[in-house]
Amino acid sequence: MHASRASIQAVGFLALSFTLLALTPGCSGFHEGTKAVAQESPPEVRVKIIAFNDFHGHLKAPGLSILAPAANGTSVAVPAGGAAYLSSAIQSLKLQNPNFVVVSAGDMMGATPLVSALFLDEPTIEVMNEIQIDFNAVGNHEFDKGQDELLRMQTGGCAQHTRREPCQVNLNFPGANFKFLAANVRRADGSTLFPSVGIKEFINGNQRVKVGFIGMTLKDTPSIVTPAGVAGLSFEDEAKTANALIPQLRAQGADAIVVLLHEGGHTESGFNGPGCAGLAGGIVPILEKLDPSIDLVVSGHTHRAYICDYGRINPAKPFLLTSAGQYGSLLTDIDLVIDAKHRKVVSKTATNLIVQGEAFTDSSGKLVPLTQLYPQFNKDPAVETIVSRYAVASAPLENRVVGSLSGSITLSPVASGESPLGNLIADAQLAATRAPDRGAAQIAFMNSGGVRANLIVPADGGPVTYGQIFSAQPFGNSLVVKTFSGLQLKALLEQQFSNSTIVRFVYPSRGFSYAFDLKKAPGQRVSAIQLNGKAIEDGLSYRVTMNSFMATGGNGFTVFQQGTQALGGELDVDALEAYLLARPGISAPATDRIKRL
Repeated sequence: MHASRASIQAVGFLALSFTLLALTPGCSGFHEGTKAVAQESPPEVRVKIIAFNDFHGHLKAPGLSILAPAANGTSVAVPAGGAAYLSSAIQSLKLQNPNFVVVSAGDMMGATPLVSALFLDEPTIEVMNEIQIDFNAVGNHEFDKGQDELLRMQTGGCAQHTRREPCQVNLNFPGANFKFLAANVRRADGSTLFPSVGIKEFINGNQRVKVGFIGMTLKDTPSIVTPAGVAGLSFEDEAKTANALIPQLRAQGADAIVVLLHEGGHTESGFNGPGCAGLAGGIVPILEKLDPSIDLVVSGHTHRAYICDYGRINPAKPFLLTSAGQYGSLLTDIDLVIDAKHRKVVSKTATNLIVQGEAFTDSSGKLVPLTQLYPQFNKDPAVETIVSRYAVASAPLENRVVGSLSGSITLSPVASGESPLGNLIADAQLAATRAPDRGAAQIAFMNSGGVRANLIVPADGGPVTYGQIFSAQPFGNSLVVKTFSGLQLKALLEQQFSNSTIVRFVYPSRGFSYAFDLKKAPGQRVSAIQLNGKAIEDGLSYRVTMNSFMATGGNGFTVFQQGTQALGGELDVDALEAYLLARPGISAPATDRIKRL
């Protein structure tokens, strides 16, 4: 344990800054137990679970702030994130209770900034080894580079499974010294890709308890990663998988059961608000099917932060549900009190702790300063050494100027669903494939999930670097041009709206437009499809550019697979670089290509 490295400055009214949500299995039973305490204290063991999710290799401070409560009902923006600060925050929580466990609910790597992605996310694994976490439930992005590369992340070594060279900095990459869990991911022979469960034992005097962990990703993972990444694997129902493992964990002595699930939701309660106000999302139907004997669900995937007593929604399902947002900006501090005699959890509490790191300048040029209202963490020097080593190695490429912008261009969608940055990327990909020998493209589409970071410059404009555009497009996809009929184009656009709860937009290039109406029946929601002011005709053919992820049916866009006369192209990030270099001082493109009726 690296407790000696932990450094925290206690400032302000820290103890009053957080909302602590205390949960009990049932009010009447809890009070009866309290009466018994007067005669004989129960054999209790207190366990601290330190949780995070969706880290996505953000080794450097990500330039994010958390809007947090301040005095008199006001709010304050708290700068958050950075691996060295995250480590110190974790070490400070470890000091509070020797019975601790550190867990991640997936997407620790994948879709990462250049400082990690350039080295196949080996830096992220090395940092997590230094932090000494215990379990990571693999998420969908862990599969971005395929199962062989994911297995290398666990076991180490320098076998090459991608176009990028492994072990560029660390010639003896050790792999993760913590366990990956993947209970619902099976090979063709029925075996799980990684262990389904993990168990950790805790001691208080002569009392011993065990906590069992079930780790898994969402069953829809194959629809949101490249098909090659999950070839030969099946992803099973989350609740069915977890419920079936409970007897096994009980037989191994588990007194409490925790599910680490890379699926989530969102609430209207804020990152630390009490209750489950407005809880919605993919996690809800899973919770409704989970065995009520499960004590805690640590979730992720949606990048939202919440603490939720699900028993307020469904008393028959008294789960404590948590999520720590994204990029190491928050940590969930969870305390379980376990009755060792009766082998059950008698109390569970949780709060999300802001990992306040360093001040930064936001997209509007405004400084987001540190605040004494919340704890300020110093950098863990051992973790910072790892980050610095890889930052130095990546700096020449990361800092190379590739163009300039008249102002920041963000990925945030407007009311129609369009994204300024998504449109820019689509324009760049069309420009890269328009020439006859490059594919003769007429249209380009960019998937919304592939746009990962804003392009931020000073308010009056400024240079943009390769590191910035790589963070915006970190997957290393290549461009593909295919031929589609007008009828297929309409079917493709309809697929954006085929899911009753999730819209997955594809952003169109300049000159292409359409309208949609969600009040209409699926398959009839798209209208007024035009290219350069002319209606798309069902029987005509059109050359369309997409990235290699979409070309193989990624995100459930199966129509992309139906295209013919495929021609491969350059890397997506290279296309964006060329587009920016040719257009110095470019502004954000208009968001007038999609009309919501």
